[in-house]
Amino acid sequence: MTGIEKVERAIIVGVALLHRDRREVERSLDELALLAETAGAQVVRRIVQERGRPDPAFYIGRGKAHSLASDSGSLGVDLIIFDEDLSPAQIKNLERVTKVKIVDRSGLILDIFARRARSREAKIQVELAQLQHLLPRLTRQWSHLSR
Repeated sequence: MTGIEKVERAIIVGVALLHRDRREVERSLDELALLAETAGAQVVRRIVQERGRPDPAFYIGRGKAHSLASDSGSLGVDLIIFDEDLSPAQIKNLERVTKVKIVDRSGLILDIFARRARSREAKIQVELAQLQHLLPRLTRQWSHLSR
């Protein structure tokens, strides 16, 4: 092992809903790209979708989710980062369609804090925040094992 980490290739995704215009979403994606680079990812594509409201299953539209899956395969993407906070079900559905790890803005920020935490107290606080963020994603994860 040479100590060199593989850089994750990422697509960043923003959604322009009725209350957000495209310019605002583009500015937010600029910031998200910087956050992704801080976390060690290389942004290879930016996608903005205009929607009236979020899709309950995917946040983006179903067709856009399948397009994202195709793009991630052709670009060799390891990670898709959404500019919004996603529900656990949306993350699960997107990962199932794209076969790629899905991260939302909060998860990305927590990852950056985890990488930068130095003191024992800071590490514990970040771990607690990560677990609180992860908890709803684990709920009913193994329900298929119960009667």
